[in-house]
Amino acid sequence: MVRSKNASPTWSDVRTALLDFDRAALRGLVQDLYTASKDNQAFLHARLGLGHDQLQPFKARISNWICPDAMNNQPISISKAKKAVADYKKAIGRADGMAELSIFYCEEAFGFLESCSMEDESYFVALIRMYGRSLEFVSSLPHAERSAYLERLDKLRSRGRDIGWGVEDELNSLWYATVLGEHQSE
Repeated sequence: MVRSKNASPTWSDVRTALLDFDRAALRGLVQDLYTASKDNQAFLHARLGLGHDQLQPFKARISNWICPDAMNNQPISISKAKKAVADYKKAIGRADGMAELSIFYCEEAFGFLESCSMEDESYFVALIRMYGRSLEFVSSLPHAERSAYLERLDKLRSRGRDIGWGVEDELNSLWYATVLGEHQSE
């Protein structure tokens, strides 16, 4: 199949072009990608297991977007904060890392909500959804690794009462459906 010159290239096109690269050229391409952005660096560090805290760059991005410096008019971006979690999943996606990042997202969101009064329904909905995802990630871990994460999630649930908008009820509902439902099935 011949693609039109106006058609956007696809992964298939890139893969075909990479077949012409020798080892040195491929290494050079990866080096160029590495130096092109901090996000690429975080991805490669996580994928290759490099550094002492591979989650830190992803946490920094989450914190920057979900808990911005309101005094300096930094914007909130739920999608960019969630993208940091998704980027980690693409890079390596370890269940414990996914649990840590999703719970961290919730902790940062609660910290932001407790430091300023905000009435943004989409922010609350995103927080509730991420709490639900956190429970799913923790549930996928071996039983021996769950307790510290569950303790943090339980503390978050109790912080929901100060937020309003039914956040506490939603978190309780997710908690009881996941944690108690799991105990009943054992």
